[in-house]
Amino acid sequence: MKRLLLPALFAASLVYASDYNYELSPMIGYNFAEGNLGIKNDGHLLGAVEMQFNSPDSKISPEISLLLSPSVDYKSGGDARFTRGAFNGVYTFEKQSSMIPFAKLGVGIERINHETAQNKNGFFADAGAGVKVPFTDNLSMKLEALYMAKIAKHNSIADSNLVTMLGLTYAFGERQEERKVPQQEEKKAEEIVAVVAVVDGDDDNDGVLNSQDSCPETRAGVKVDALGCPAVLDSDADGVSDSYDRCPNTPKGDKVDAKGCTIVLDSDNDGVLDDKDICPNSAPGEAVNSDGCAKIVTLHITFKSSSADITADSAPAIDAYAKFLTTYPNYSAKIVGYTDNTGSKAFNKKLSQARADQVRALLIDRGVNPNRVTALGRGPANPVADNATPEGRAQNRRIEAELTRD
Repeated sequence: MKRLLLPALFAASLVYASDYNYELSPMIGYNFAEGNLGIKNDGHLLGAVEMQFNSPDSKISPEISLLLSPSVDYKSGGDARFTRGAFNGVYTFEKQSSMIPFAKLGVGIERINHETAQNKNGFFADAGAGVKVPFTDNLSMKLEALYMAKIAKHNSIADSNLVTMLGLTYAFGERQEERKVPQQEEKKAEEIVAVVAVVDGDDDNDGVLNSQDSCPETRAGVKVDALGCPAVLDSDADGVSDSYDRCPNTPKGDKVDAKGCTIVLDSDNDGVLDDKDICPNSAPGEAVNSDGCAKIVTLHITFKSSSADITADSAPAIDAYAKFLTTYPNYSAKIVGYTDNTGSKAFNKKLSQARADQVRALLIDRGVNPNRVTALGRGPANPVADNATPEGRAQNRRIEAELTRD
């Protein structure tokens, strides 16, 4: 034990910076004592508390330690309580992988409640080393080995103790910036003088000098404000400012894209654009002419059973078709009536003609030119569904309108 050596390596050029002012470390450990103290060689347990004070202005952090050995057995019998207080300087090295190494050096005082001729109160010098293994930002595991040498009065050799300890370190207080860079680097930084050469001009030719231009890459020809940014104008009121409007004369009410140009739509996907489609609700897949209208459409009109009397809920369909024919007088319509195959063919043909005539009459009443609308009954001909089912027969009882464009 007398040959114990503690290597202290102070080769690192930068010190790992603690983020906090204080570190508190409760520890538990084991004390190995030399035989010439009169203490049994089997060692004893001890507890310790260490308080470290960090500063960004110094590489050495002062530390106050308190170590307590509650029960130390003497060879001669009996035991004693050892209380030690120490003051150390702690040097923290740059972080290595997941560990932060440190070394320490200092002095302290040892008090014994049961002194012997060999072991009395006195001062000691200590040196130690260890590592911290961070768990979180301010909590770490701490491992430490500490050598203590007390001046002994009974011989010329210092009494020695080797302590190994394990504990936790809790960092707290005001957070610090990283420790300062070497003074030589600070001095160089202070001596740097920035010289800014201001060369004025108008690179984007918007009439605002570069030194005052907040939008230095304005597109050519765009009107700008005093800061050189596009003036917010919208001459055609389409919601896109003039500086970004590629179509500056959009007709009022047109829907436009991000460039201010009219969005060309074909809402019913019939191949005719909405701005030219006079029949904007064509059925999917239906063949249409250049106006977007199908040659044959089914009018959703219902009649009373075995009668040509139209039910009241059919009025909107007749109104809509009458409006179309009066709006576009270049179209003529043939109203064609159909029935299912229930009953005789002669009766059904007569009934279908009467129903077609009734629809034609109602269209004329709503302003349609009589010369542009005719009626024809075809009875059970041209079924569009299976007459064997009630649903199919219902589909076959229908009124179709065949359009002709002049």
